[in-house]
Amino acid sequence: MRTDAAKAVAAARDLARKPFTWTFTTPLYVGASLNPVNSSIIATALVPIATELHVPVGSTAVLVSSLYLASAIAQPTAGKLAEVLGARRIFLAGIVLVLLGGVVGGLGQNLAMLTVARVLVGIGTSAAFPCAMVLIRRRAQDAGLDAPPGGVLGGIAIAGMATAAVGPPIGGLLVGAAGWRWAFLINIPVTAMAMVMAVRWLPKDPVLDRADRRFRTVADRIDLPGILGFAVTMSALVVFLMNLPRLDRPALAVFVLAAVPTVRWELRRTTPFFDFRGLAANGALTRTYLRQGLTLLGTYSVMYGMTQWMEAAHGYSTVTAGLLLLPMGAVSALLSRPLASRNLVRGPLIVSAVTMLIGSAGIMLLTSDSPAIALVLVSLIFGVTSATTTVGNQTALYLAAPPDQIGTASGLFRTFGYLGTITSAVIGGIVFRDGASDHGLHILGLVLVGAGVVVLLLTVLDRRLMGRDTTDSPAHTENPTKENLA
Repeated sequence: MRTDAAKAVAAARDLARKPFTWTFTTPLYVGASLNPVNSSIIATALVPIATELHVPVGSTAVLVSSLYLASAIAQPTAGKLAEVLGARRIFLAGIVLVLLGGVVGGLGQNLAMLTVARVLVGIGTSAAFPCAMVLIRRRAQDAGLDAPPGGVLGGIAIAGMATAAVGPPIGGLLVGAAGWRWAFLINIPVTAMAMVMAVRWLPKDPVLDRADRRFRTVADRIDLPGILGFAVTMSALVVFLMNLPRLDRPALAVFVLAAVPTVRWELRRTTPFFDFRGLAANGALTRTYLRQGLTLLGTYSVMYGMTQWMEAAHGYSTVTAGLLLLPMGAVSALLSRPLASRNLVRGPLIVSAVTMLIGSAGIMLLTSDSPAIALVLVSLIFGVTSATTTVGNQTALYLAAPPDQIGTASGLFRTFGYLGTITSAVIGGIVFRDGASDHGLHILGLVLVGAGVVVLLLTVLDRRLMGRDTTDSPAHTENPTKENLA
């Protein structure tokens, strides 16, 4: 029989030879799909929910906004907890919360219970991406890899984009066949499957000492006051944004009153939750956040704004409008894996900015008389934008984030994305406040052109991205490590 030392050596050799097996990546991909599918699947259930619960359809919008708000706050929090307590533990805890949210929503008898369910789902699904990034980064370090594992990062991107694209069709089938409660109950079998895979296949976290498990110790290490201040600040900011163009003075006041002491507290901490000094010093990471937020503002403005316009100005049904935008999700999923596997950063980001500009200009040329092929073409262009920005920025995040802070950094990456998504809904509400007209669509296109110009400048003027993009194929030994970005 082999000794423990020999087994350890053999395990290390296996890890170095093939670190990212399907058993390791599959739970991560399933977990990464939970948030986007829950974000999109609810869209088909809002009207049936309002009908059965006897509430106005507009009031069900809280089921959408509550998940976005919970996710925006919970993503970096889950990342911080993963760094301190262990990524596998937080990943499993998130799955349990999603399961609980599915049960509460499936049994919910009023809008309040459904809102609680959506918050639970939002918090639970937020653990998947930052925990996955922590696990991937640590596995790559253990295997001695210098370059990002592009294929795995591409798989995470596909899991998010593909499920977001198929969410509405799946939701339509579920709600039509079994009722709106299955928009919540679908989480039960999916989380059960994810739980079994994660328990069996994800590597166990290091054992925590008794002292490290004490609440006071954990609260100090994760900077609990900083997390609470961040939560209040973000909540007030999101409420303020969602009420625009009406000026919500109470929300603005809460934002200022929470932000000022939170910033002061974080600046005094040696290990803050939100590292303002570190973020200011790490310009590459800050620019990555801004590019992601602005580009998602564009892609979600197309998803939400063009859908409203196609239904109101073109007279298309909801199903037809969804089908016309389906190429955007399909192109995103098809392009993500091959791009990510080559570890490209600057090239995809330039393509993302350019296609965003072209697509936004195309929106300004559309009218209610435009043929369906023109709408599909715009959708395809923004599909390229979605794929290239996700791949480029996700790889840039992997390279720019400090290894010991990859969880928090990944969570903030998603938070900026949610802010872009929420802002897109705000802009759509402003430009279409008098109806989804051609004029409103053209104003939306003009706004997106401006956002595209900023994204392009954030890319081409970024000296940290001036290094030559390379592949991780055997024919190319140079990989885009931190030194390449510097």
